[in-house]
Amino acid sequence: MEKSKKDSHQAVLNEGEENELEVFGYHTQNLRRALCLVIAILTLGAVQLMFYWRPEWWVWTSCIPCPLQEADTVLLRTTDEFRRYMRKKVFCLHLSTLKFPISKNPEEPLVADRHSVINQAVMKPELKLRCIQVQKIRYVWDFLKKRFQKVGLLEDSNSCFDIHHTFGLGLTNEEQEVRRLVCGPNAIEVEIQPIWKLLVKQQSVKLHKLVEEHNKVQVTITVRDKGLQELESRLLVPGDILILPGKISLPCDAVLIDGSCVVNEGMLTGESIPVTKTPLPQTENTMPWKSHSLEDYRKHVLFCGTEVIQVKPSGQGPVRAVVLQTGYNTAKGDLVRSILYPRPLNFKLYNDAFKFMVFLACIGVVGFFYALGVYMYHEVPPRETATMALILLTATVPPVLPAALTIGNVYAQKRLKKKKIFCISPQRINMCGQINLVCFDKTGTLTEDGLDLWGTVPTAGNCFQAVHSFASGEAVPWSPLCAAMTSCHSLILLDGTIQGDPLDLKMFEGTGWNMEESQEASCKFGMADSNTVIRPGPKASQSPVDSITILRQFPFSSGLQRMSVIAQLAGDLHLHVYMKGAPEMVARFCRSETVPKNFPQELRNYTVQGFRVIALAHKTLKMEKLSDVDHLAREKVECELAFLGLLIMENRLKKETRPVLKELSEARIRTVMVTGDNLQTAITVAKNSEMIPVGSQVIIVEANEPGDLVPASVTWQLVGTQEPGSGKKDTYIDIGNSSVPDGKGYHFAMSGKSYQVLFHHFYSMLPQILVNGTIFARMSPGQKSSLVEEFQKLNYYVGMCGDGANDCGALKMAHAGISLSEQEASVASPFTSKTANIECVPHLIREGRAALVSSFGVFKYLTMYGIIQFIGTSLLYWQLQLFGNYQYLLQDVAITLMVSLTMSINHAYPKLAPYRPAGQLLSPQLLLSVFMNSCFTCIVQVCTFLSVKQQPWYCEVYKYSECFLVKQSNLSTNMSLDRNWTGNATLVPASVLSFEGTTLWPIVTFNCISAAFIFSKGKPFRKPIYTNYLFSLLLTSAVGLTIFILFSDFQDLYRKMEFIPTTTSWRVSILVAAFVQFCVAFFVEDAILQNRELWLFIKKEFGFYSKSQYRILQRKLAEDSTWPPMNRTDYAVNGKNGFYVNRAYESPEEVPKGKLKLGGQASEEHFWTRL
Repeated sequence: MEKSKKDSHQAVLNEGEENELEVFGYHTQNLRRALCLVIAILTLGAVQLMFYWRPEWWVWTSCIPCPLQEADTVLLRTTDEFRRYMRKKVFCLHLSTLKFPISKNPEEPLVADRHSVINQAVMKPELKLRCIQVQKIRYVWDFLKKRFQKVGLLEDSNSCFDIHHTFGLGLTNEEQEVRRLVCGPNAIEVEIQPIWKLLVKQQSVKLHKLVEEHNKVQVTITVRDKGLQELESRLLVPGDILILPGKISLPCDAVLIDGSCVVNEGMLTGESIPVTKTPLPQTENTMPWKSHSLEDYRKHVLFCGTEVIQVKPSGQGPVRAVVLQTGYNTAKGDLVRSILYPRPLNFKLYNDAFKFMVFLACIGVVGFFYALGVYMYHEVPPRETATMALILLTATVPPVLPAALTIGNVYAQKRLKKKKIFCISPQRINMCGQINLVCFDKTGTLTEDGLDLWGTVPTAGNCFQAVHSFASGEAVPWSPLCAAMTSCHSLILLDGTIQGDPLDLKMFEGTGWNMEESQEASCKFGMADSNTVIRPGPKASQSPVDSITILRQFPFSSGLQRMSVIAQLAGDLHLHVYMKGAPEMVARFCRSETVPKNFPQELRNYTVQGFRVIALAHKTLKMEKLSDVDHLAREKVECELAFLGLLIMENRLKKETRPVLKELSEARIRTVMVTGDNLQTAITVAKNSEMIPVGSQVIIVEANEPGDLVPASVTWQLVGTQEPGSGKKDTYIDIGNSSVPDGKGYHFAMSGKSYQVLFHHFYSMLPQILVNGTIFARMSPGQKSSLVEEFQKLNYYVGMCGDGANDCGALKMAHAGISLSEQEASVASPFTSKTANIECVPHLIREGRAALVSSFGVFKYLTMYGIIQFIGTSLLYWQLQLFGNYQYLLQDVAITLMVSLTMSINHAYPKLAPYRPAGQLLSPQLLLSVFMNSCFTCIVQVCTFLSVKQQPWYCEVYKYSECFLVKQSNLSTNMSLDRNWTGNATLVPASVLSFEGTTLWPIVTFNCISAAFIFSKGKPFRKPIYTNYLFSLLLTSAVGLTIFILFSDFQDLYRKMEFIPTTTSWRVSILVAAFVQFCVAFFVEDAILQNRELWLFIKKEFGFYSKSQYRILQRKLAEDSTWPPMNRTDYAVNGKNGFYVNRAYESPEEVPKGKLKLGGQASEEHFWTRL
């Protein structure tokens, strides 16, 4: 019973998604709410402010738990490590407000879509829905599933048949109105923040401009039984039929059901490359439409914000698409939401800062009670006692202290902007100072974006033929391989210019053929489509074929790693299928007898030299009716092909790549390659760029999924290099060695497929591989994001640098994502570089380190400033005195504020140090620094406070004013004194004029200036202090001004400052005391606390080691003589995640119960015997 109650009180929102939330139901109690409001008024809004920051407290105090079905308030909690709370009101939508009658019969569905949550959310006969709005997304209460469900989209459970037949004719007017009310407008609206929120105003203006055009598109839709209708895009609802007449900016996500089109998806992928979209097939199975298309469902989907640049109608009418998602549910809406609601930063610095401020506040509380005790002992009136106690309470925490951690970011952001690096998340700049691992995409990031043709390797009779080199300048001779190169691509002719993927463009140019659009080519075959026609150009080799017509295209996707086309050769009655893609993938679809036996060796021969290799294949397709081409399934087309050969392309390193990687290596920042390219090519590029240093070994990790009788396995192969007499490097599998040679590092390399197997079947082994994993090839976008997350779990601070294509997820996931693309997709990345090379990475790390050191310096300075003033004020409180208003004003504004604002202007040091700055405020160095400097200032202030009382001319001014005047006339010969000098020197408490105050003020001021100088550290993370001209000038001016006030004898100045003239020798003593304190503090800070060698020695002697997971693993693996494994195979046990067996090092007695006992040195026969 209690469990059932609990289940009805809570549920999960967006289960399994990135933005998963727990939701709890509450009912508001009016009496509790009224009581909370009264308390808020009595506390002058303090409690209300607390409730604003802690919404769960408001809910817990003003509401009582209840089932979600009855709740009027819900409390939402994130399921991540931060466990953040949000409070939302439940509101109702009343269908009775619509202008047409609605059936109240519970059995009669409200909308035609049987899968729609709307039918299960309507309360009948009341005709209302219960809703909540969370981060711009609307959810309705599903009475059937007893949870809140997202609206504003078509359910994924719809099959291809459902989408074609339920929505193919359009929605009725009545259903449109119902969906508009429930789903809300199809608009991505970003409010421009008011002037009092200046910090985020600039970003909100940019976002508003980014999305406002999306809300104003005029579109044409099909209404059931009424035909075409024009309307504003904000009125679109899921299920509408959208007509695509030509060029249009898509205002929603839609799935193509008729015709095809070419789309520029630069907004999503970061690449302005035309992408061909094909219609969703009309199959009659009940499988969800996304599952039917497997990983390639995106080829049917038109995403919001992308540009349709060309449409190709079918014979059945215009190009049509079903609206899939609207508003913030769309791809563009999700992009904007990721900016409006960024993932919180788990940076220890900010947690430490909060703890540190709490500690300072505790010191303030001690001061508060100290002041109360002193003033109550002297029987001072309660009002004045309370006032003085509150002054001391607030002294330890300067108001600008929280800003100290961001001021360095402000200056760093300006400097980055000058280097054409733009930032939308300034708080991440500090995190860049801690980066110790950077992941790089390969193509377009480490290597040039464009590719150069090197040659083709055709096949004939199951053998590779002579290489045709493009260096000769001759076009490819006519052959099926040439036909594949001319037709198997996604190029389009737009305004007379051929556009498309750079790889496709280079391949096509190498044939010497031309492209044109033809409406006639397919009309004679009964097809009304406009098709692309390829004809030989002047530079093409002699061909028996006059033209090739591309009838159908199956687009390339990174998940499938291939594309194919159906083409018609002029004069040929049969159709031809051409495929191109990753060689390993293409070979899988070819008949085995057509693939040369030496295919793996030939492929490796080119990939180890760093070439980009594409394979091509072909088959003849016999069809009775050409009109059936549009209905062919991809699976039936892409099978039983004949292998044609290889296309070899050069992918050169960018000139900046090697120097930048060398700089990062010297700074001990680990670099990793994460690419979608071939593994061998990636290894070669890594070696050429010196990401893998000369002399290091590469171990290929190849993991395989479990079979019927064979468990999942992982094989380790050591790759060696040899240098023959020719000087050319070849890569081979070194079977003989069983261990990595001494003194040489090792690097793991693997494919995305192997990574996936390791993730699912060898998860406990994955961290051990990642600490030395350098090359990850054939990685899908999802795998890139997963890899970055796994590195973060090992306590790495991860940077990710990519050109935007397929990298967006990883760029968002990393601590610092740097996009080299200027497309809209880059707004999801915290940093964007307009310079398309990786030089931005060390720039960003340098500025991050400088900002972090600056933030720590300002934080320490402001902390010391509060402590210095606290000590001085506490000493004066002992005799019921305090500093004067002008004394505080000069310290606070003229010195402290100006100094703290300019301390962070120091530029980053040009050379990256081989270690990172401290990333924790609660580190021993920082705590000792604050503690030691507090001790020094305390000693100096107490000594001068006691010493002044021992001087022969000293008297307690506020008690003995007559005595003071007599003595004062003897002290000063340059000033005329009269009774006005006594000022407020009376028996009234809180008096200012005193010898103690006159002595302590210059000491306190000099201590503040000393702290600013000592904490403004230069090398190795920032340029020296003297290069910060403004700060140096202010510091020098502050010293000069303080000395001037100390030694001047101007009556008006002293009266204004409420000082008492003292002897010159005493003033010199004050200056000497301040100077000695500065020298001691500077020596301790620079020679001891900032002495890296000393701290490393102490850590070594006392056995202190880093607690980062990757450091612990590195130490553990360094002591393991069996690691790294080589030239052996390990097997998972019964598919259990994390269990694996290495037979060479585990005897049967040592194997824990339940483990499968496998033995031998990777011997397959022995494995089968054991089974």
